[in-house]
Formats: sequence, structure tokens, C-alpha cells
Amino acid sequence: MAQTGLIGEGLPNHKTEFRLEPGKFELQPGTDKLELRLLAPEKNGIRATKIYTFHRSSYQIDIGYEIENRSQAPFSAHAYYQLTRDGKVPEASMTNIATFTGPAIYTDAGKFQKVDLSDVDKGEAKFVKTAKDGWLAMVQHYFVAGWTPQGQDEREFFMRKVADNLYSAGIIMPVAAVAPGQTARIGVPLYAGPQEQAKLEKIAPGFNLVVDYGWLTVIAAPIYWLLELIHRFVGNWGWAIILLTVLIKGAFYPLSAASYKSMAKMKLVTPKMMKIKEQFSADRNRMNQEMMELYRKEKINPLGGCLPILVQIPVFIALYWVLLGSVEMRNAPWILWIHDLSVKDPYFVLPIIMGATMLIQMKLNPTPPDPIQAKVMMAMPIVFTFMFLWFPSGLVLYWVVNNVLSVAQQWQITRMIEGGRKKAN
Repeated sequence: MAQTGLIGEGLPNHKTEFRLEPGKFELQPGTDKLELRLLAPEKNGIRATKIYTFHRSSYQIDIGYEIENRSQAPFSAHAYYQLTRDGKVPEASMTNIATFTGPAIYTDAGKFQKVDLSDVDKGEAKFVKTAKDGWLAMVQHYFVAGWTPQGQDEREFFMRKVADNLYSAGIIMPVAAVAPGQTARIGVPLYAGPQEQAKLEKIAPGFNLVVDYGWLTVIAAPIYWLLELIHRFVGNWGWAIILLTVLIKGAFYPLSAASYKSMAKMKLVTPKMMKIKEQFSADRNRMNQEMMELYRKEKINPLGGCLPILVQIPVFIALYWVLLGSVEMRNAPWILWIHDLSVKDPYFVLPIIMGATMLIQMKLNPTPPDPIQAKVMMAMPIVFTFMFLWFPSGLVLYWVVNNVLSVAQQWQITRMIEGGRKKAN
């Protein structure tokens, strides 16, 4: 709930009953805005009017006050603009719990600050309290409501628990002193709509940061930029995801190739490794020495398959966050039965394909010498398939494409190494 009011004796607040002034309340053809005026009961010679200004094709609403001093004494006040919500996290899917829900503040001094509602509940919320710039918002998966004051007026930020499982976060703004017979005006824009980044960037500095990419924003932001650029050409977010995955996979080809070559070599020497383990099972030091000698002889780096993958992990996690947090995926169709990339595959086709590609990939990898570890690795495709049944289909599509490309690359490299070894023998 977006709530506003004036602070001062007899002044209207968000619980005051206003009277709607007569008029037509339709945005007429050829006009770009519509003004709605609500009159509060006059008290102590102060007449306050709340003004809503709606703009064509915009999620932004200007909310202000016109304060007329009809008394014989100067008058000053403050205006508050707050957002109130409960502490429940949206339950659209099992993955949404990872996205941030709650208040956020941006100032030049503190930059972007997210505040957990649990900290507000305990009175331990830490954020910039006063500044001459900045905005305040309430963030929820795909959507945001935010007050974005203009100018350099001193403003006070606040957050508090107002009832059981109910919280308010807002801004207090000063109202210029009003002399007798004079009128003062104050207004603050409210954005309430989807987290469409092209629009958020134009509203206020840093407002696009409400899109929750987690701790990898520095990587996720350029990935989203590339995804959006591809979408401009193909016109479909599903195909844009596929092409982006191909581009990222191509960029990491040298690293992936090094990893797969190492794993392919490890697979070839697995029988020798198992023999050493059986032969020296009672002498672990000797077994390790023989293993290292085997690695040296075969020119294998036991960490060669891991390090290239570790370098790529932050990029693929960032891409995960982009696909999870981008509202552009909401209601975006791909092909055939996929009508919304932000919800699960209704027939679970993509998760099953993903599980199958994971299983193939496991078969191409060297079998771990530890039997328990081998069983765990073989169970991974089943576990991931079950998890991904409820994942947004856009995320599953990304994993499917990535797995298919990995299988193709790994199969080709394994075949080349096996062929080279046969020729050498």
C-alpha cells in the first residue's frame, strides 16, 4: 500500500477521508496526463488538497499536496510518503524464495541498500537515515513500488513495524513555510510497476538496481544487456536465451576444452588407477605415490578438469540470476507448449531432457574411484531433474542448451583423444 499524509496538528494523513472534487476522470485523446484532486476537511485555517497526476503509458504517478494558509499566522509542516506491506514472500514458484522481498534505499552516501524485513522486525535495520538525495522502494519478485523525490531537499528515511506481520518504510520531506494567504506545493513521484530495466534507468539514479541479481550484479548486468540486445534482433526471449547460451559457451570454449581433455585422459587411465588402488589399498602413502607417478607419466593434471570449470561458475550463476529475476520472461512465450518462460514447463518435457543430458554427460566423465562417490554422481541427474520440474522453463531451457553443447563438445574431444591414443599404440 502506498500511503501519504502531512505531519502537523489537524493536517490530513493517509487515514483522512477526502472529498473528490467534481469533474471528468478520463484521459482524453490528445492529452498525456490526468489530474485528480481530493480535498481534505479544512482545519485551523489550513486547506489541504491531495493531487494525483496520472501519465499516459506510464507506471509513474505524481502524488502531491497543495496547502493553502487561510489563517493569520505562518505555517510549516512535513509530508510523509510510505509503503506498507506484510512480510510474506511471494509463492509463485519454489525458486522465488531466492529473490529479495522488502525495502531498499539508494543515496549517494550509502549507495544501494537492501533491508531485510526480519531486521526491521527486530529493530536492527541499518540504512542511511538522512540525505539530500535518494529514493526508497519496496521490492518484490518482478515488481517494485518506489518513491523518487526530485531536487536536493533534506529528507529522512524511516522503517518500522506497524502491526503484527505489517511493516512501513518511507520518506519524510519538508514543506516550505507558508505565509498567511499563500499556497505551498510539494510532490513526489511514485513508480509502481514491473522491473523493466529500460524504464527503471530513466526514473532515478540507481533505480535499476532493484532488479535482484544477488551478489553477482557486476557480471549479471552485462549479461542481461547482451540478452536484451539479442532479443531486439530475434524478437523471442526463448531463442534469445538459446543464442546467449551458445555465445557464452563459445567464449569459454578454450577453458571447457582444457577441462574436457583432462577428464577424457582421466577416463582412459581409470583402469590403471583402480589397479593401483587395489594393489596398495593397505599402504595409502605408497598408493598416493603411484598415483602421482601415473599422472606424471600420462601427463595428466588431476585438477585440470576442475579449475577451468571453477572459472566459469560465476558467469553461469549470474546468467541464472538474470533469467530468474528479469520480468521480461514473465508471460513471454517460446514455441509449442511453452507459453510463459517464467513458469514451469506444464508437461515437464524440458526438465526430463535436461536430466537425460546430465546422465549422458556423467557417462562421458571418468568414473570416480570411490564407489560411494560414483553412486552419488549417478544420482545427481535424478535429483536435478526432480528439482527442475518446478523451475521456470526459461531457466531449464538455458540448462538444456548448455548441457547439449557440453555433451557435444565433450564427446568430440573424448573421441579425438581416444583416436590419438589408438594411433600411438
